[in-house]
This record gives sequence, structure tokens and C-alpha cells, in this order.
Amino acid sequence: MKIQIPLALKHFRYRYLWIGLLVSVAGSQMQSAAIHWHIRELTGEPNPLALGGIGLARILPVIIFSIVGGTIADNYNRRTILFITQTALALQALVLAVLTFFGQITIWQIYVLTAIQASAMAFDLPARQSLVPNLVPRDILSSAFSLNTIAFNVGAIGGPLLFGLIPEGMQGLAYLLNSISFLAVIVALFFMGEVPQNLNKASGVNLSAMWEGVRFIFKRPLISSTMLMDFIATFFASANTMLPIVARDILNVGKAGFAWLTSAEAFGSVIAGLVVSQFPKLRKQGLLFFVSVFAFGLATIMFGFSKTFGFAMVTLFFVGAGDAVSTVIRNTIRQLQTPDHIRGRMTSVNQVFFMGGPQLGEVEAGLVAAVFGVPFSIISGGIGCILGLGFVAFKWPQLIAYNGDEPTLAGATAD
Repeated sequence: MKIQIPLALKHFRYRYLWIGLLVSVAGSQMQSAAIHWHIRELTGEPNPLALGGIGLARILPVIIFSIVGGTIADNYNRRTILFITQTALALQALVLAVLTFFGQITIWQIYVLTAIQASAMAFDLPARQSLVPNLVPRDILSSAFSLNTIAFNVGAIGGPLLFGLIPEGMQGLAYLLNSISFLAVIVALFFMGEVPQNLNKASGVNLSAMWEGVRFIFKRPLISSTMLMDFIATFFASANTMLPIVARDILNVGKAGFAWLTSAEAFGSVIAGLVVSQFPKLRKQGLLFFVSVFAFGLATIMFGFSKTFGFAMVTLFFVGAGDAVSTVIRNTIRQLQTPDHIRGRMTSVNQVFFMGGPQLGEVEAGLVAAVFGVPFSIISGGIGCILGLGFVAFKWPQLIAYNGDEPTLAGATAD
């Protein structure tokens, strides 16, 4: 098969956003790896509960602010919202860097700053995700979302590897570089110019508008079932939560090995995303979705049995590949089945599911690991993912039958 330039990149507004995300996500992923390693160092000994606490710090603001963030994305200019949120995220990383450089950082300060970051993301993500269908025609949305997955995972490869190159004692440099990386998205938004957006049906920021978004989702099984599956899979199979302990205390590969393990999942996601991006019109999407989630859960189980660095890298590669394919399909389904005037609210409810799963999963993994050990926590999580997949298949068989060419509700505008 001849590799072609993905169709979404031919639209200049999306191209600017994608390039900006490549840089910004690398910084964010570097900071995420740095925070997990930083907590492991501050505790002085393996402490799964301390690592799980990061998940709690991230999910509480998402639960509180997501629906509000989505409603705002449907009522105000999404590009302007992104200017504000990206600036807030840059300042959060800068504060983290300053506290670390001056030796004043504590675990509780990391938790608080992480919660501030999650609060900004609760407004950022609905605006950013719902902006994409305004940048490209709807018939190539799967190409755009596969590229989004690639951008995220290229950053997830480069960020941790960059962190692995930072000398010991220079932890604050990772946070400072992340702060600077947000400038890439801010500059991209500036050069993008005005983006057409349908505000004619804006219903205001109120409880009625928020409830409209929730009601819309749960009346559409294709959307609600993918959200539930997203939550179940990531809640049980949060294998990367325990990576600092796996790297340092089980595989004995140190900080550099931890950086490579953190990147392995993203390697798989990038390869899978590149393959999917070559097919702008995927068929048998429902079946492919179930196969990819099953592969995700099975690879997680195998990772839990890892005793060598090489085997762990391979299993995490397949964890990432399965996750990437399912991410592209579920995002495409949701955006195509949602009208533009309610996309922000749909994305905000989805944010509770797809962020709530891994973040609460970090807490669950920490609790199970504290009682039964890290390998058991990872293996049981993979099993839970597969059992959850069976439940969704039984409850919503129409999702398996979804082909990808069913009638859609969503319109989109592009240059």
C-alpha cells in the first residue's frame, strides 16, 4: 500500500493545530513522567498509594468542571477558549518548575498543582475536540482523529525520553520545558485565524443547557456504550500507573529504563495510528473496536507477567496499539453522531468517562497493589477490561454491528 499524506493535513487550520499539539503534548507527557518519578523519589520507598493519589488529584476537577467546560465550548468561540486554557496550563507548569528549582516542592504541592492543571484541561479538551470538526470536512474526520492520536503518542514517546535525558537533580527543567511548549499551540491558534462555528443554537451557560448534553448522550446507545467501554477499559487496565515501581523495583532498569517503558505504549499507538490514517473511511468499525479493546486488555495481562525489560516493552507496544485503534473509532463515532451546537457538551461528558477511567484506575491500581502487589494489580486489571468488554457486547450488540457508513447527525465546516 502506497503511503499518502493524510487528508486532514491538507486543511491549513487543522495542520497548524496538529503541529502545535505535537510540540505541546511532548512537553505535557514529559511533565507527566517527571511527576510520577518525582513522587517515587519523594516517598523514598515503593508507595503505590502515593502514585495513585495523582489520579485522584486529576479526576476531581474533571468531575466538577467538565460539564461547565463543555457548555462554554458550545456557547463561546472555541479558539478563544483555547488561548485562555493554554496560557493557564503554561503558568501551572512554570509554578511547578519554580518550586522545584528552589527546593520547596512537596507531594501535596504536586497534588494541588496537578488539580489546577486538570481544572484547566476540563475547559480545554471540550473546546479542542469539538473544534476539530470545524476544521475539516466530516467525511475525513477519522483521518483527523487518527492524526490527533499520532500527535498525542509522538509526544508520549518524545516527552518521557526527553525526561530520561535530564540529569538527576534537574527535575525542574522538565516542568520549565513543558511551560515553554504551550507556546506552540498558542502560536498555531494565532496563525489559524478565525474558525467558522455554529453559535445560532447556543442555549446559554445554565443547568438546562448542561442537562441537555447529558440527555442527548444517553438517548444514543452508540455514543453512551463507547463511553462506558472507554471508562471500564481504562479503569481496570491502567498499567502505566505502576511503571515507576515496575522499572525501579521489579525490572531494576532505573530512570532511563522507566523513560523507555513509558514511551513503549506510545510507540504502538503511533504505528497503529499511522496505519488507520491511511483509511479515511473505515468499515466494520464496531467489530474493529471490540477487537482492539480485547487486544488492549490481553496485552495488559501479559505486561503484568513481565520479568524482563524486553518483554515488558513488547507488551506495552501492543497495549498502545489496541488503545490507539479504539480511540480513533470511538472519537469518530461520537463526533459524527453529534450536531455541532452540542459537540462541546458531548465531549465534556465523554471527558468524565475517558479521564475518569484512567485517573480513578490509578487509585484502584494503587489500592490493589498495596494489598496484593503490583503484578497482581496489573494482571487483574487486564482481566477486568476483558470482562467489561463482554458485558458491553452483550448489552449493546448494535455497537458490534456498526459499519461506519450509517446516517450521521453532525455537520462540519472547513477551509
